[in-house]
Amino acid sequence: MEKKNNDSGCPASDIDPFKNTVSTSDENSEAPENIETFSKIIESRIAKYNSGEIPTRLGKMTEEESFFLEAVMHLSKLTNVIAKSSPSGLTLLNRTNLVLQRAMTFMEEEFRTLLEDFGGCSNSKVEKNSDYPSYPPEVVTRMNRIATAMISAGFETECCQVYSISRRNAFYEQLKMLEFEKINGDDVQRMPWDSLEGEITQWIIVAKSCSSTLFPGEKRLGESVFFDSPKISQSLFSNLARSIVIQILDFAEAVSRTKRSAEKLFKFLDIYEAIRDLVSAISESFSNDGEHELKSEILATRDRFGEAAVNVFCDLESSIKNDAARTPVPGGAVHPLTRYVMNYLKYACEYRDALEHIFQEHAKLEAYSSATTLDDHVESESPHDDVAATTPFSSQIMKILELLDSNLEAKSNLYRDPSLRDIFLMNNGRYILQKAKGSTEVRQVMGDTWCRRRSTTVRQYHKNYQRETWGRVLQILSHDGMQVSGKVTKPVVKERFKNFSTMLDEIHRTQSTWVVSDEQLRSELRVSISAVLIPAYRSFFGRFRQYLDNTKHAEKYIKYQPEEIETLIEGLFDGNPTSMARRKTGSDNICVLGKN
Repeated sequence: MEKKNNDSGCPASDIDPFKNTVSTSDENSEAPENIETFSKIIESRIAKYNSGEIPTRLGKMTEEESFFLEAVMHLSKLTNVIAKSSPSGLTLLNRTNLVLQRAMTFMEEEFRTLLEDFGGCSNSKVEKNSDYPSYPPEVVTRMNRIATAMISAGFETECCQVYSISRRNAFYEQLKMLEFEKINGDDVQRMPWDSLEGEITQWIIVAKSCSSTLFPGEKRLGESVFFDSPKISQSLFSNLARSIVIQILDFAEAVSRTKRSAEKLFKFLDIYEAIRDLVSAISESFSNDGEHELKSEILATRDRFGEAAVNVFCDLESSIKNDAARTPVPGGAVHPLTRYVMNYLKYACEYRDALEHIFQEHAKLEAYSSATTLDDHVESESPHDDVAATTPFSSQIMKILELLDSNLEAKSNLYRDPSLRDIFLMNNGRYILQKAKGSTEVRQVMGDTWCRRRSTTVRQYHKNYQRETWGRVLQILSHDGMQVSGKVTKPVVKERFKNFSTMLDEIHRTQSTWVVSDEQLRSELRVSISAVLIPAYRSFFGRFRQYLDNTKHAEKYIKYQPEEIETLIEGLFDGNPTSMARRKTGSDNICVLGKN
């Protein structure tokens, strides 16, 4: 295009007066002259577009293009002036209406072309927030100018219809690429959990993409294109969001009606969080009663998953209470129930924010229905005396752990040996503590005070075990009662050494089959045993070994040298019933070598 000419075919010098007319005209201007001028410019430009002389193009909007849009808006204003004038202007009114109709048809088509052909990511899956929708800035500017002109000319309905259809189609295309498929509610009810779990995972991907990328992108685009009409932008977005959310919620509703079970909790919480994020992504655009009704429906669906989560925890309580066993776990090892509950709570605490909100809402409902229940609930929390135990969710976790402790205490009574009972409680207590301390989320829920109290409890089990098992051994190694009439006699020495060896063999035979799987705890036990047993035996051995020096078959009484005791202690808590035979053979050989 030469600088001296413009798209209307008029010389550039002739355009300037028109520009001035556009910028200064008002309802009292000389309408007929201006209308004819604007009409010719508009018709000329439309004709050139239709003939292909001026293709739809990107780049900065030219001065002539801006003038064309301004001419359309001013022609619309002048048409309103004519409509209010005398009947003599009917012919002119028909002329302007016809020109405006052609202009709107042309602009509507250009608007549609820009929306559908220049989005960039309409046919590719978006990966991040800034990718969608990826219209170049100059295209967004053009769409804004066209939308503003159409709305100003009274063609708001046509403009919004083109925009809505185009953006809804683009959104559905994205859902299709995310592999979103509508599933009949009855099919959801009949679907095996393994299959349904896969569908839920895919649904969560779709929901999160909507809340993190697609909805924010659509909101930004609408606000840019309809920058001068924020109410229209808000209405367009809320209509789009409503149509999408209703389809997304259909699946979630069907899932919420499936039979609940403990294994479903974490997928239910994933859905809960996804719906929560959806609400955050679209709630700002909810302004009228219909939209608030949709928001209420979304929140109701979310809350159904919240209540399902609360009920799963109630089921877990019942399962722990009813988990009675007649046979103890071999070797006093960690009980499967302990492992299950602690791993379950560990994963649950990873959803701490969601569960805190769920149990707070549940507590409000309980408080509303029964003030007495609320009072009882508050009183039950106070003994914990910990900041972490003040929330409803923390209290729920505490309650489950208290039930688990009671259950384990009952199971410990299945062991006839008090020492094994203490090992069982120590193993399980240590496992619970390590699981809590090893997870940041669990520790935050339980609090440091709880961890310190649990450590104290485990240490007490340790002390009980040591006193029960090794207290009797230390009594044998006591120097008291070794003298008869002021003299140490061989029979007493023989009996003490023999009793010590017999008791140590029995302890080793039995406790080598016991299980302490926590390496640190096993080491702590062995070190504590060595710390009291080895010095006591070394002292006894050093003091009384001499009285059997000339005794025939002394090895029958002095079976172990002091340095062998640590080797025996290292064989405890391996859970290996054959270790005794191997170590006994080795000990006998060492004793013989020591004797020689």
